[in-house]
Amino acid sequence: MKEGSLEAPTRHPIAWQDESFYDEKALDAELRRVFDICHGCRRCFNLCDSFPTLFDLVDESEHEDVEHLDNKDFKKVVDACTLCDMCFMVKCPYVPPHEWNVDFPHLMLRYRAVEHKNGVTGLADKELAKTDRNGKLGTMFSGLANIATRENGPARGVMQATLGIDKRAHLPAFADAPLTKKAADRIPAPNPDALGFGKKVVLYATCYGNFNDQTPGEAAMKVLAHNGVQVRIEHPECCGMPKFENGDLKAVADAAERISAYFAPMIADGYDIVPLTTSCSLMLKFEWPLLNPGHEGIQTLSESTYDLSQYMVALAKECGLAPIDEMPSSVGVHFACHSRAQNMGPKALEMLRLIPGTKPALTDRCSGHGGKWGIFKQNFDTAIKVGRPAARNLEKGAPDYMVSECPLAGQHLRQVMALSGSEKVPDRIGHPIELMAKAYGF
Repeated sequence: MKEGSLEAPTRHPIAWQDESFYDEKALDAELRRVFDICHGCRRCFNLCDSFPTLFDLVDESEHEDVEHLDNKDFKKVVDACTLCDMCFMVKCPYVPPHEWNVDFPHLMLRYRAVEHKNGVTGLADKELAKTDRNGKLGTMFSGLANIATRENGPARGVMQATLGIDKRAHLPAFADAPLTKKAADRIPAPNPDALGFGKKVVLYATCYGNFNDQTPGEAAMKVLAHNGVQVRIEHPECCGMPKFENGDLKAVADAAERISAYFAPMIADGYDIVPLTTSCSLMLKFEWPLLNPGHEGIQTLSESTYDLSQYMVALAKECGLAPIDEMPSSVGVHFACHSRAQNMGPKALEMLRLIPGTKPALTDRCSGHGGKWGIFKQNFDTAIKVGRPAARNLEKGAPDYMVSECPLAGQHLRQVMALSGSEKVPDRIGHPIELMAKAYGF
């Protein structure tokens, strides 16, 4: 059987509404089929912990094959998957349209969907996935919330005992008010002399950008407005990525329908949609259409959505950017998994090269954080281990700045460096748009 294909990798719609999708006997058969292919290939041994876990199960079993494995052990493989998509995107030679039809991440997703239907999803996973509720409460009581979530603080021991969140893991701080409430007074008027004047963008604030780290949003609206773009900031609700990770696919599909309807009039009015985090861009552009195939509004939204760095590069190519002062500096650029999974190339690298004198260097290893996956006690040490190669590569040459398009990855990589004894841990690993804002003097 030949490896790979002359055609581009493709994904099938997720058949979450079909009863057969939840058939446990059929799921077991498909898991064994795919696991046997992975066992015979083993190219993904150095990605997430799912593959070493699977290969150890096989190698340590009596018959050393997948056929005789106890399916109770499959959960260990599934739980180690962060849905980063890197096996599908960069390693596996058997992804569709290859006839073996291997989509490992979406198979793990199917397993979790069955778990969710059976009521197996843990309480902490379900509560952490309520990001809008948590964000509203966190910003309302930000002083208390930020004391409670501080690493190794007294409250963290309670959280570890009750929710399983490792007391060492960094948790994002809450802002004092949502970005959408502050935006009206902070969005600059578009620069009429810029070549991009007439362009219009909705910055989809996202949960993290709305309730937690607002620096990328502030930087983005200034840079875009300076380049003539009319900006508005909206956050109808969470894109559903945390619930997607839990296998709660109906909730995600329903959110996709609501949010696409919310953005529809803006798209019709000429606005492009630009989420502030790569995970949300991935959901809008790729995962939602797979959950809702044939839905016109969701497809229109998908085609109107740009990742932030992607939009800046497109704006530069189409219109040209306002002049940027020289900023001689070296930059370590982390190529986040959910940016890479959008199959658009390293747009952050391209964007930073637009700043005269800036020398960005790319690191394309996984940070190991995996959304909420890496904060749990059973995963935290593994998350640090997986992130060490990325942290080492990012530190090479002692760059003046380090950036990542994934805000959780940036914070996690700082923690990896600190726990690994790095001599110089940066004060911040922010979004690359922040350096663009700095170059403009904002």
